[in-house]
Amino acid sequence: MYDWLNSLPKAELHLHLEGTLEPELLFRLARRNGVALPWPDMDALRAAYNYGNLQEFLDLYYRGADVLRTEQDFYDLTWDYLVKCHEQNVVHTEPFFDPQTHTDRGVPFKVVLDGISQALEDGRRKLGISSGLILSFLRHLPEEAAMRTLEEALPYRDAFIAVGLDSSEKGFPPRLFQRVFDRARAEGLPAVAHAGEEGPPEYIWEALDLLKVLRIDHGVRAAEDPRLMARLIDEQIPLTVCPLSNTRLRVFDHMSEHNILSLLDAGVKVTVNSDDPAYFGGYVTENFHALYEHLGMSQAQAQALADNSMDARILK
Repeated sequence: MYDWLNSLPKAELHLHLEGTLEPELLFRLARRNGVALPWPDMDALRAAYNYGNLQEFLDLYYRGADVLRTEQDFYDLTWDYLVKCHEQNVVHTEPFFDPQTHTDRGVPFKVVLDGISQALEDGRRKLGISSGLILSFLRHLPEEAAMRTLEEALPYRDAFIAVGLDSSEKGFPPRLFQRVFDRARAEGLPAVAHAGEEGPPEYIWEALDLLKVLRIDHGVRAAEDPRLMARLIDEQIPLTVCPLSNTRLRVFDHMSEHNILSLLDAGVKVTVNSDDPAYFGGYVTENFHALYEHLGMSQAQAQALADNSMDARILK
């Protein structure tokens, strides 16, 4: 079943490039850039991958991202991910990048964007993987910071296809970012947003009604609100679900409790994605396989999930 799932043509719509930073590359970049790490070796780093919640993961995630300093670093990060896509027959990807994670450390926006963009172009040319980059705002920072990031990004408008909203969800509802999403929409940029992972269904409503998003990243807590479920089904609003991430961050205690197949069978346009695969133990195929192992996913369900991912692309 793993080989069959791996060969299935797939799109990935919920992937943080910074979250593909495997320990081997992290240590290599740290040596290249002279960055001191708090872990003596890769085994110690892997041992730290024991998160009780989203915030504990993010603390480690941002510490790891500190090794990314140069255009070549961002190229290497993105290229390694695209090679993995090629191995798993991910034929299209719409990855997120978080410029604030880097510009707040003094890394110029253009350095980040040029490295990522060149790798994506090489992925199209050498690997046949189509892609569209999504600029994400960090919700634990003020909206004014997001607005500055958007203004800094607009001269490079052609380099990305949408804006998004990620980072810590609890206490940072989508409504706090309505102005910056209005500004992005005025520039012709569609939007997506993380909602309904640790946050309540109300955050999904806000993302839809206030931020006017095309799809919801995560969204698994929509199942708690029958009226919201009816809307998602009626309007065929995609959810970019990340099963391994959800279990590692205790959204569900065990994969056998995950609701993705229940959502699919109810008529919700759910998709399978890897979120931050270096930190959560698997890329897209591993996420699909976990559903087979623990939920008894059928080939028909897997095909429907893959078809949904292709249909839910922003870049057609």
